[in-house]
Amino acid sequence: MRFHDRTDAGLKLAERLFMDFRGRNDIVLFALPRGGAVLGVEVAKKFGMPFDLIVTRKIGHPGNEEFAIGAMAETGETVWDEAEKAGVDSRMLNSIVLKEKKEAKRRIQIYRGGRVLPDLTGKTAVIIDDGIATGATMRAAVLAAKHQNAKDIVVAVPHGAKDTLDLMRAEGTKVIALHEPDLYGAVGSFYDAFGQTTDDEVLKFMKQYGPKV
Repeated sequence: MRFHDRTDAGLKLAERLFMDFRGRNDIVLFALPRGGAVLGVEVAKKFGMPFDLIVTRKIGHPGNEEFAIGAMAETGETVWDEAEKAGVDSRMLNSIVLKEKKEAKRRIQIYRGGRVLPDLTGKTAVIIDDGIATGATMRAAVLAAKHQNAKDIVVAVPHGAKDTLDLMRAEGTKVIALHEPDLYGAVGSFYDAFGQTTDDEVLKFMKQYGPKV
């Protein structure tokens, strides 16, 4: 299954989620910035409700920033590939984590005006992204929702690596994915167009479809 772009994926994911959750009054929609916000918009429009953002940051290997050895949530929780973490100098790792904390704070200020995540007691958090490969950032987002006392957590993506999605399910997270290939590769390989989403685009989405506070 391929998608033209993130908007196409968001429309298809919104249809699936609407079938599963329409009529529910305990749903709170979230997306992971930046790319996930494009899909979050389409789901929010379908449900006629706002969506919010959970900010997570990938912790890249010092020798290759694109290779994730972990991820952190804005609420402080971290997810690690323990084997890879063990091979990194602790001082270097602390420096990377500090840099990502600063970037998370910057994004929270830009996207949410510094507003903290809402309390989710009694709520079901539906967390949307544009795809899942290693799952590090999404697993960190799940921990953030748990930190905010979510009653239930649902991860919703158009596609994701089957082994990663199965791991998340084994950890107790409900996962909805339209496509779960055994051989996955990169998130962008399932899109015809996969340009970078900008801060300005995310801010525009939040002004139009974010919570009114």
